[in-house]
Amino acid sequence: MRRGRLPKLPSLLQRKIYKTGQTRGADDDEIFQNRVSRSSTVLIPYPVWTRHFALEDAEQMFGRGYIVLISPAGYFGDLQRSRQLDEEGLELGQNALVFYETRAQWMANNPEELGWRPAESRVRPLGGSYVARISGTTATDRGAKVVRGFETTANKGAGIRVYEYADDNTIAQCRVQLEALFWRCGDSLALSVGNGMTPEEATVRREAILNECRELGLLDLERLKNGRVLNSRGLPTCPLCLEEISSEGFFSRVEQAEGREVLDLTITQVSLFHVEELRMGVFNHCPYNVGWGHHHCNVVAKDAGIGQTLEWMRAVLMRNSAAGQIPITE
Repeated sequence: MRRGRLPKLPSLLQRKIYKTGQTRGADDDEIFQNRVSRSSTVLIPYPVWTRHFALEDAEQMFGRGYIVLISPAGYFGDLQRSRQLDEEGLELGQNALVFYETRAQWMANNPEELGWRPAESRVRPLGGSYVARISGTTATDRGAKVVRGFETTANKGAGIRVYEYADDNTIAQCRVQLEALFWRCGDSLALSVGNGMTPEEATVRREAILNECRELGLLDLERLKNGRVLNSRGLPTCPLCLEEISSEGFFSRVEQAEGREVLDLTITQVSLFHVEELRMGVFNHCPYNVGWGHHHCNVVAKDAGIGQTLEWMRAVLMRNSAAGQIPITE
Protein backbone atom coordinates (compact mmCIF):
# COMPACT_ATOMS: atom_id res chain seq x y z
CA MET A 1 0.00 0.00 0.00
CA ARG A 2 1.42 3.36 -0.99
CA ARG A 3 2.08 5.90 1.76
CA GLY A 4 -0.48 8.35 0.39
CA ARG A 5 -3.26 5.75 0.42
CA LEU A 6 -3.02 4.72 4.04
CA PRO A 7 -6.16 4.96 6.17
CA LYS A 8 -6.43 8.32 7.87
CA LEU A 9 -5.55 8.77 11.51
CA PRO A 10 -8.11 10.17 13.96
CA SER A 11 -8.13 13.93 13.32
CA LEU A 12 -6.86 14.94 16.77
CA LEU A 13 -3.87 12.60 16.50
CA GLN A 14 -3.18 13.64 12.91
CA ARG A 15 -3.09 17.31 13.92
CA LYS A 16 -0.81 16.54 16.86
CA ILE A 17 1.72 14.74 14.66
CA TYR A 18 1.51 17.40 11.96
CA LYS A 19 2.13 20.19 14.46
CA THR A 20 5.43 18.64 15.52
CA GLY A 21 6.78 20.12 12.29
CA GLN A 22 5.74 23.62 13.36
CA THR A 23 7.35 26.15 15.66
CA ARG A 24 5.99 27.25 19.02
CA GLY A 25 3.44 30.05 19.22
CA ALA A 26 4.33 33.74 19.10
CA ASP A 27 2.31 36.82 20.04
CA ASP A 28 1.54 39.53 17.50
CA ASP A 29 3.97 41.88 19.23
CA GLU A 30 6.87 39.46 18.84
CA ILE A 31 9.28 39.38 15.94
CA PHE A 32 8.67 35.67 15.37
CA GLN A 33 6.09 34.00 13.17
CA ASN A 34 3.32 32.11 14.90
CA ARG A 35 3.01 28.36 14.36
CA VAL A 36 4.71 27.97 10.98
CA SER A 37 6.93 25.28 9.50
CA ARG A 38 10.29 24.63 11.14
CA SER A 39 11.81 25.02 7.67
CA SER A 40 10.83 28.70 7.44
CA THR A 41 13.19 31.69 7.32
CA VAL A 42 15.29 31.77 10.49
CA LEU A 43 16.20 34.79 12.61
CA ILE A 44 19.76 34.71 13.94
CA PRO A 45 20.94 37.16 16.63
CA TYR A 46 24.25 38.66 15.53
CA PRO A 47 26.25 37.35 18.54
CA VAL A 48 24.97 33.85 17.73
CA TRP A 49 25.94 34.29 14.08
CA THR A 50 29.51 35.21 14.99
CA ARG A 51 29.85 32.18 17.30
CA HIS A 52 28.09 29.45 15.35
CA PHE A 53 27.71 30.32 11.67
CA ALA A 54 29.67 31.21 8.57
CA LEU A 55 28.21 32.62 5.36
CA GLU A 56 28.93 29.54 3.25
CA ASP A 57 27.31 27.20 5.77
CA ALA A 58 24.24 29.36 6.28
CA GLU A 59 23.60 29.74 2.55
CA GLN A 60 23.34 25.96 2.21
CA MET A 61 21.83 25.19 5.59
CA PHE A 62 18.62 27.20 5.52
CA GLY A 63 16.41 26.31 2.58
CA ARG A 64 14.15 29.35 2.97
CA GLY A 65 16.84 31.78 3.97
CA TYR A 66 17.94 33.58 7.11
CA ILE A 67 18.03 37.09 8.56
CA VAL A 68 20.70 38.21 11.02
CA LEU A 69 19.37 40.62 13.65
CA ILE A 70 21.80 43.25 14.96
CA SER A 71 21.08 45.40 18.00
CA PRO A 72 21.22 49.19 17.53
CA ALA A 73 24.08 49.38 20.03
CA GLY A 74 25.93 46.67 18.13
CA TYR A 75 25.48 48.53 14.84
CA PHE A 76 25.81 52.20 15.76
CA GLY A 77 28.24 51.69 18.64
CA ASP A 78 31.11 50.43 16.51
CA LEU A 79 32.54 52.60 13.73
CA GLN A 80 34.03 49.51 12.13
CA ARG A 81 30.79 47.54 12.14
CA SER A 82 29.88 48.16 8.50
CA ARG A 83 33.27 46.94 7.36
CA GLN A 84 33.06 43.94 9.67
CA LEU A 85 29.61 43.01 8.39
CA ASP A 86 30.87 43.24 4.82
CA GLU A 87 33.72 40.87 5.67
CA GLU A 88 31.22 38.44 7.14
CA GLY A 89 29.01 38.57 4.07
CA LEU A 90 26.25 40.51 5.82
CA GLU A 91 24.48 43.57 4.46
CA LEU A 92 21.57 45.54 5.87
CA GLY A 93 18.50 45.11 3.72
CA GLN A 94 19.84 41.90 2.16
CA ASN A 95 20.45 39.32 4.88
CA ALA A 96 20.68 41.50 8.00
CA LEU A 97 18.52 44.02 9.87
CA VAL A 98 18.90 46.33 12.84
CA PHE A 99 16.38 45.14 15.44
CA TYR A 100 14.91 47.72 17.87
CA GLU A 101 13.54 46.23 21.11
CA THR A 102 13.59 49.10 23.61
CA ARG A 103 12.45 52.71 23.62
CA ALA A 104 15.93 53.85 24.58
CA GLN A 105 17.31 52.25 21.43
CA TRP A 106 14.63 53.94 19.35
CA MET A 107 15.26 57.36 20.87
CA ALA A 108 19.04 57.11 20.53
CA ASN A 109 19.07 56.14 16.85
CA ASN A 110 15.60 56.70 15.44
CA PRO A 111 15.55 54.91 12.06
CA GLU A 112 12.75 57.11 10.73
CA GLU A 113 14.86 60.19 11.32
CA LEU A 114 17.67 58.42 9.49
CA GLY A 115 15.37 57.89 6.52
CA TRP A 116 15.40 54.12 6.90
CA ARG A 117 12.52 51.91 5.77
CA PRO A 118 11.25 48.92 7.76
CA ALA A 119 11.78 45.54 6.15
CA GLU A 120 8.78 43.63 4.80
CA SER A 121 10.23 40.70 2.85
CA ARG A 122 11.75 37.50 4.24
CA VAL A 123 13.83 36.96 1.09
CA ARG A 124 16.48 39.31 -0.22
CA PRO A 125 16.15 42.14 -0.83
CA LEU A 126 14.34 42.56 2.48
CA GLY A 127 12.78 45.89 1.49
CA GLY A 128 14.25 47.84 4.39
CA SER A 129 17.08 48.11 6.90
CA TYR A 130 15.38 47.58 10.24
CA VAL A 131 12.53 46.03 12.21
CA ALA A 132 11.06 47.15 15.54
CA ARG A 133 9.04 45.55 18.34
CA ILE A 134 8.84 47.96 21.27
CA SER A 135 6.21 47.52 23.97
CA GLY A 136 3.89 50.37 24.87
CA THR A 137 4.14 52.10 28.25
CA THR A 138 2.24 54.82 30.08
CA ALA A 139 5.37 56.00 31.87
CA THR A 140 5.98 58.81 29.39
CA ASP A 141 4.00 60.81 26.86
CA ARG A 142 6.00 59.11 24.13
CA GLY A 143 5.27 55.59 25.32
CA ALA A 144 3.19 54.32 22.41
CA LYS A 145 3.90 50.85 21.10
CA VAL A 146 6.30 50.77 18.16
CA VAL A 147 5.82 47.97 15.64
CA ARG A 148 7.55 48.34 12.30
CA GLY A 149 8.02 45.72 9.62
CA PHE A 150 6.32 42.34 9.16
CA GLU A 151 3.11 43.55 10.78
CA THR A 152 0.40 42.89 8.21
CA THR A 153 -1.97 39.95 8.54
CA ALA A 154 -0.51 38.25 5.49
CA ASN A 155 3.10 38.92 6.48
CA LYS A 156 3.22 38.83 10.27
CA GLY A 157 6.55 38.00 11.87
CA ALA A 158 9.98 38.11 10.25
CA GLY A 159 10.91 34.46 10.75
CA ILE A 160 11.38 31.69 13.29
CA ARG A 161 13.78 31.11 16.19
CA VAL A 162 16.92 29.65 14.68
CA TYR A 163 17.17 26.79 17.18
CA GLU A 164 13.71 25.52 16.15
CA TYR A 165 14.83 24.99 12.56
CA ALA A 166 14.66 21.67 10.73
CA ASP A 167 14.65 21.04 7.00
CA ASP A 168 11.65 19.47 5.27
CA ASN A 169 13.19 15.98 5.12
CA THR A 170 14.04 16.02 8.83
CA ILE A 171 10.53 17.18 9.68
CA ALA A 172 9.07 14.30 7.66
CA GLN A 173 11.36 11.74 9.34
CA CYS A 174 10.45 13.02 12.79
CA ARG A 175 6.75 12.72 11.99
CA VAL A 176 7.18 9.11 10.86
CA GLN A 177 9.20 8.23 13.96
CA LEU A 178 6.72 9.94 16.27
CA GLU A 179 3.79 8.12 14.73
CA ALA A 180 5.65 4.83 15.05
CA LEU A 181 6.19 5.57 18.74
CA PHE A 182 2.46 6.12 19.12
CA TRP A 183 1.77 2.74 17.52
CA ARG A 184 4.15 1.09 19.99
CA CYS A 185 1.89 2.12 22.87
CA GLY A 186 0.21 -1.00 24.24
CA ASP A 187 -3.29 0.40 23.79
CA SER A 188 -2.80 2.26 20.50
CA LEU A 189 -5.01 -0.04 18.39
CA ALA A 190 -7.89 0.10 20.87
CA LEU A 191 -7.70 3.88 21.27
CA SER A 192 -7.49 4.44 17.51
CA VAL A 193 -10.61 2.36 16.99
CA GLY A 194 -12.31 4.19 19.84
CA ASN A 195 -11.56 7.47 18.09
CA GLY A 196 -12.94 6.69 14.67
CA MET A 197 -10.77 4.13 12.84
CA THR A 198 -11.98 0.66 12.05
CA PRO A 199 -9.96 -2.28 13.44
CA GLU A 200 -8.74 -3.10 9.92
CA GLU A 201 -7.75 0.51 9.20
CA ALA A 202 -5.83 0.80 12.46
CA THR A 203 -3.99 -2.49 11.89
CA VAL A 204 -3.08 -1.65 8.29
CA ARG A 205 -1.79 1.80 9.15
CA ARG A 206 0.11 0.58 12.21
CA GLU A 207 2.00 -2.08 10.27
CA ALA A 208 2.71 0.26 7.34
CA ILE A 209 4.13 3.03 9.55
CA LEU A 210 6.26 0.65 11.63
CA ASN A 211 7.64 -0.90 8.43
CA GLU A 212 8.36 2.51 6.93
CA CYS A 213 10.11 3.55 10.11
CA ARG A 214 12.28 0.42 10.01
CA GLU A 215 13.16 0.97 6.34
CA LEU A 216 14.24 4.54 7.11
CA GLY A 217 16.44 3.37 9.98
CA LEU A 218 14.30 5.17 12.54
CA LEU A 219 13.25 2.22 14.70
CA ASP A 220 16.48 1.24 16.46
CA LEU A 221 14.91 0.08 19.72
CA GLU A 222 18.13 0.11 21.75
CA ARG A 223 18.89 3.65 20.66
CA LEU A 224 15.36 4.72 21.56
CA LYS A 225 15.69 3.05 24.96
CA ASN A 226 19.03 4.73 25.62
CA GLY A 227 17.42 8.02 24.64
CA ARG A 228 14.74 7.68 27.34
CA VAL A 229 12.01 7.44 24.68
CA LEU A 230 11.24 3.73 25.23
CA ASN A 231 11.42 1.72 28.44
CA SER A 232 13.05 -1.70 28.89
CA ARG A 233 9.90 -3.37 27.50
CA GLY A 234 10.07 -1.26 24.35
CA LEU A 235 7.03 0.83 25.25
CA PRO A 236 6.96 4.65 24.96
CA THR A 237 7.79 6.59 28.13
CA CYS A 238 7.91 10.24 29.13
CA PRO A 239 11.59 11.23 28.83
CA LEU A 240 11.50 13.20 32.09
CA CYS A 241 9.48 11.15 34.59
CA LEU A 242 9.93 7.82 32.73
CA GLU A 243 6.29 6.87 33.28
CA GLU A 244 4.87 4.70 30.53
CA ILE A 245 2.80 6.63 28.00
CA SER A 246 -0.78 5.58 27.30
CA SER A 247 -2.41 6.27 23.95
CA GLU A 248 -5.28 7.82 25.89
CA GLY A 249 -3.07 10.82 26.60
CA PHE A 250 -3.01 11.69 22.89
CA PHE A 251 -6.77 12.19 22.90
CA SER A 252 -7.43 13.52 26.43
CA ARG A 253 -7.22 17.21 27.32
CA VAL A 254 -5.13 18.23 30.30
CA GLU A 255 -7.02 18.66 33.55
CA GLN A 256 -7.85 22.25 34.48
CA ALA A 257 -8.17 23.83 37.89
CA GLU A 258 -11.75 24.26 39.04
CA GLY A 259 -13.05 27.74 38.30
CA ARG A 260 -10.20 28.45 35.85
CA GLU A 261 -11.35 26.32 32.92
CA VAL A 262 -10.67 27.45 29.35
CA LEU A 263 -13.47 26.28 27.06
CA ASP A 264 -11.37 26.15 23.88
CA LEU A 265 -8.36 24.42 25.44
CA THR A 266 -6.60 22.22 22.86
CA ILE A 267 -3.67 20.98 24.96
CA THR A 268 -3.64 17.21 25.40
CA GLN A 269 -1.98 15.23 28.18
CA VAL A 270 0.80 14.05 25.86
CA SER A 271 2.90 16.36 23.70
CA LEU A 272 6.11 16.49 21.67
CA PHE A 273 9.20 16.21 23.87
CA HIS A 274 12.79 16.95 22.84
CA VAL A 275 15.18 14.73 24.80
CA GLU A 276 18.06 17.15 24.32
CA GLU A 277 16.50 20.58 24.66
CA LEU A 278 16.34 23.08 21.80
CA ARG A 279 19.19 25.55 22.18
CA MET A 280 21.42 27.86 20.17
CA GLY A 281 24.17 26.31 18.11
CA VAL A 282 22.53 22.92 17.45
CA PHE A 283 19.44 21.68 15.64
CA ASN A 284 17.79 19.27 18.04
CA HIS A 285 14.50 18.73 16.26
CA CYS A 286 15.76 15.54 14.66
CA PRO A 287 15.15 11.78 14.69
CA TYR A 288 16.10 9.98 17.90
CA ASN A 289 15.85 13.24 19.83
CA VAL A 290 12.05 13.44 19.67
CA GLY A 291 9.54 11.54 21.71
CA TRP A 292 6.23 11.88 23.51
CA GLY A 293 6.06 13.21 27.06
CA HIS A 294 3.53 14.49 29.55
CA HIS A 295 2.46 18.07 29.00
CA HIS A 296 3.22 18.94 32.62
CA CYS A 297 6.68 17.34 32.44
CA ASN A 298 7.36 19.44 29.34
CA VAL A 299 6.33 22.57 31.24
CA VAL A 300 8.64 21.68 34.13
CA ALA A 301 11.64 20.94 31.92
CA LYS A 302 11.05 23.98 29.69
CA ASP A 303 14.35 24.96 28.05
CA ALA A 304 16.53 23.70 30.91
CA GLY A 305 16.77 20.14 29.64
CA ILE A 306 16.26 16.83 31.40
CA GLY A 307 19.56 16.68 33.30
CA GLN A 308 19.33 20.13 34.83
CA THR A 309 15.64 19.65 35.61
CA LEU A 310 16.29 16.36 37.42
CA GLU A 311 19.02 18.00 39.50
CA TRP A 312 16.62 20.78 40.44
CA MET A 313 13.91 18.25 41.34
CA ARG A 314 16.37 16.28 43.49
CA ALA A 315 17.37 19.45 45.35
CA VAL A 316 13.72 20.34 45.95
CA LEU A 317 12.99 16.87 47.35
CA MET A 318 16.06 16.90 49.59
CA ARG A 319 15.21 20.33 51.04
CA ASN A 320 11.64 19.23 51.73
CA SER A 321 12.89 16.04 53.33
CA ALA A 322 15.37 17.92 55.51
CA ALA A 323 12.56 20.26 56.61
CA GLY A 324 10.41 17.30 57.59
CA GLN A 325 7.80 18.04 54.96
CA ILE A 326 8.02 14.74 53.10
CA PRO A 327 9.66 11.39 53.87
CA ILE A 328 12.13 10.09 51.31
CA THR A 329 12.89 6.38 51.25
CA GLU A 330 15.16 4.43 48.94
